[in-house]
Amino acid sequence: MYLACNTFKMEYLLNITRQTRENFIKLIETSTVEELNEIPAGFNNNIIWNFGHIVSSQQGLCYRLANVQPVIDKQYILPYTKGTKPEKFIDAEEINTLKELMRSTIDQLEEDLKNNKFLDYNAFTTAYGVEVKSNAEAVQFFVVHDALHYGIASTLKKVINNNK
Repeated sequence: MYLACNTFKMEYLLNITRQTRENFIKLIETSTVEELNEIPAGFNNNIIWNFGHIVSSQQGLCYRLANVQPVIDKQYILPYTKGTKPEKFIDAEEINTLKELMRSTIDQLEEDLKNNKFLDYNAFTTAYGVEVKSNAEAVQFFVVHDALHYGIASTLKKVINNNK
């Protein structure tokens, strides 16, 4: 619950997430649609999959595990969930939608946390081996998770540029 994590700390964590996501958006905006969809040799995903994955993961971590309906359409969740891989070319229209969702989902989450929309939570253990038992812990975790996938996407961009 929002009250379990003091307001300053939650605002700070959400602002870190916003900055990471703005950095990721800049990376997207300095890449071609083809670069965003390219899967370099030795990798199993691409830049745009990592971008969509953090939007999708935040919906699962904060909404689905709290038994609350996600705030975005399944078409922007299912192709980017853990264990998936890029299955189709993502066009400029979907990329722009994902950019909008990258921002709006954090704003909506902040509002939902302030309104104590999340009353219970289904604890789980992440692939990192970290147990997440509440929405406040989910927010703390996805700060790290977003940064990890931004780092992966930055590496993909460097590999793509070096292969040109």
